[in-house]
Amino acid sequence: MRRADRLFQIVQILRHRRLTTAAQLAERLQVSSRTIYRDIQDLCLSGIPIEGEAGVGYLLRQEVSVPPLMFTEAELEAIQVGIRMVQTWGGKALGQAAAQALIKVEAVLPERLREMQSLMFSPDFYLDEAEFQFLDPLRIAARERRYCRINYKDAKDAVTERRLRPLAIYFWRGTWTLLGWCELRDDFRSFRADRILALIEEDQRFARSPGKELEDFIARMDEASREYEKARTDGGQV
Repeated sequence: MRRADRLFQIVQILRHRRLTTAAQLAERLQVSSRTIYRDIQDLCLSGIPIEGEAGVGYLLRQEVSVPPLMFTEAELEAIQVGIRMVQTWGGKALGQAAAQALIKVEAVLPERLREMQSLMFSPDFYLDEAEFQFLDPLRIAARERRYCRINYKDAKDAVTERRLRPLAIYFWRGTWTLLGWCELRDDFRSFRADRILALIEEDQRFARSPGKELEDFIARMDEASREYEKARTDGGQV
């Protein structure tokens, strides 16, 4: 990584974190802590309002606007592939936004990169549009923290009605899956988007509730993963 790119990355990391140690920055950027100390000093001398000290950590006390650096070929290809996948799998609204985003990115590229096209594609052959019909409203409901009611058909074709707190949507083995807090089961539940038969978005918003948030689910999964690894290591099997 070029030093200019590393300095840019340091500022971006500090913009999105609270207190960050030199060791954390060094691990993230794959350099030594000594290099981070020198970079922080140079950033401060250039006027970037970084506060902190070695051994304690660093943070930005105010918003900083840093002009983006030019993409490398690998970065540009990653953007192209990601946008192609969103256009195919991300639902109508995000697909249209992805296409517009790519136009804006290509508009500021130098000519040598403007003609670079990745050979990784995300074709839309044989896609069932019904699979994506609820992605946009579910995504918006999760972002706005609005309750939803769904009619859901499980793997055994049993249909139930659920009232949910939609928390996130993730792509898992070729299928979009909604993670939510299910009011019926009083627990986290996952629902395949292609098995949702009907969706009603409620006006009521849900407040933050300890134990019912996305970070709580992630913590639970992390703990289950650690227990699995421990059991596999201790006993040779689970």
